[in-house]
Amino acid sequence: MSGVNVAIVGATGLVGQTFLKVLEERNFPIHHLYCFASSRSAGKEITFKGETYVVEELTEQSFDYPIDIALFSAGGEVSKKFAPIAVSKGVRVVDNSSAWRMDPEVALIVPEVNGDTLTPDDYLIANPNCSTIQSVVPLRVLHEAYQIKRIVYSTYQAVSGSGIKGLRDLEDGTQKFYPHPITGNCLPHIDIFFDNGYTKEEIKMIEETKKILNDQEIKITATTARVPVKYGHCVSMNLEFEKEFELDDVYRLLEQVPNLVVHGKENHLDYPLPIDVAGHDEVHVGRIRRDFSVDSGLNLWVVADNIRKGAATNAVQIAESLLTFM
Repeated sequence: MSGVNVAIVGATGLVGQTFLKVLEERNFPIHHLYCFASSRSAGKEITFKGETYVVEELTEQSFDYPIDIALFSAGGEVSKKFAPIAVSKGVRVVDNSSAWRMDPEVALIVPEVNGDTLTPDDYLIANPNCSTIQSVVPLRVLHEAYQIKRIVYSTYQAVSGSGIKGLRDLEDGTQKFYPHPITGNCLPHIDIFFDNGYTKEEIKMIEETKKILNDQEIKITATTARVPVKYGHCVSMNLEFEKEFELDDVYRLLEQVPNLVVHGKENHLDYPLPIDVAGHDEVHVGRIRRDFSVDSGLNLWVVADNIRKGAATNAVQIAESLLTFM
């Protein structure tokens, strides 16, 4: 393949910039690149593989260009309006917002988990929530082997998950974005609250996990928190299985998962840290131990770079899978 034409929607944002970085690192076969953003960013210049590209304002005519794949990360409202326009022009869209994730007609994909479910008819593909992506990578093999009955998620999420505004609050010690100071603090609140007391982030993790694992019967609860870390989300997972397991078999299964790095089998002090995973694409799992308080219970600690594997890299991996249909 000589290359495909790729568009980045939200090219000047934190994830958009990382799209470009990951595409270059993975030598994605691009023939021509189009960069779109809001009117505020139109005219800015972006360098990709030594060439300079001028950012254009995203309009309803943007997809009149001969674009094959578009990577979206410009917010849910932009995706709701422009993704269908792109698809109508024959463009395959990988969307990083939450706009389409729970649509039953839209595939929600983590390549290591359910990438084999993609079909040539999938023109709009949703990229899952950052914390969900890293969580489900170790879950599929465990669910297939032992049938997960219940999951308790507790997350410790980096400020970059809020974009540039979150990073600024931490770096500058300000309180312009978060409702409370993030410096030296921990906020048990990500996104808006629903009437039931859960936040939108928590409901995302619950619903997306069920969809990706293709099992609506798993009981899941979640508490998501923002912590004063720049990059790298951490998820504590408590699992309860229908079937009994041996810890050695759990390690063996996890060690077979692509792009999953397993820690701590020989050394309890060997556990994944956000400072170590920042800038990398793999998901890391450690603190693997039996939960003695329930029958067939297991604890895991899962860490990944939320901007890379939790957003940009996962989207580029999906785009790589789409190349087989072109």
